[in-house]
Amino acid sequence: MKKLALVVLISGRGSNLKAIIEAADPQVEIRAVISNRPQAAGLLYAQQAGIATEVLDHTPFDSRIAYDQALQTCIDHYQPDLIALAGFMRILTPELVTHYRGRLINIHPSLLPAFKGLHTHKRVLDSKLTEHGASVHFVTEDLDSGPVILQARVLVLPNDNEDTLAARVLTEEHRIYPQVIHWFAEGRLQLQGQHVLLDGKPI
Repeated sequence: MKKLALVVLISGRGSNLKAIIEAADPQVEIRAVISNRPQAAGLLYAQQAGIATEVLDHTPFDSRIAYDQALQTCIDHYQPDLIALAGFMRILTPELVTHYRGRLINIHPSLLPAFKGLHTHKRVLDSKLTEHGASVHFVTEDLDSGPVILQARVLVLPNDNEDTLAARVLTEEHRIYPQVIHWFAEGRLQLQGQHVLLDGKPI
């Protein structure tokens, strides 16, 4: 059985990476974890699991384009079928996104298209909404705007603060991200234009 070759990009604690590792999907081979921050705690999860790690620090590069060209070389070394952004806190250049179109995914802590960008939990609370959640989506040139693959919803409770709400959303992130990667591994998921197909049918 050919396994899905996966590369995961992180910048921080790596909790979604940990969830992907712990899912232990027999159809998925995590070939490498790449971080733009040398101190990213998530690198330890990968090392403990025997997964190759790379640090490509963005600070010495004089432009976003130069960094992304080096990042592309680093990723392509592992010949991935799929690249998963798991808290990778950098805006990617259009050239990089185009290179990996249809095999570059991200997880975002909101019900996209609502609340793109940062500080989603605070913004949801400030908006007095009763529902929040997480989205896995294909990455396109526009930030957090790619076609949504799968979402999970949580209720916003009357006594919620940013931390309690974020924790419940994170639990759902840890559930849906491995699920989407599993669909990829089964060959069930693809991007056609701006439409996501699961088993050949639009989601």
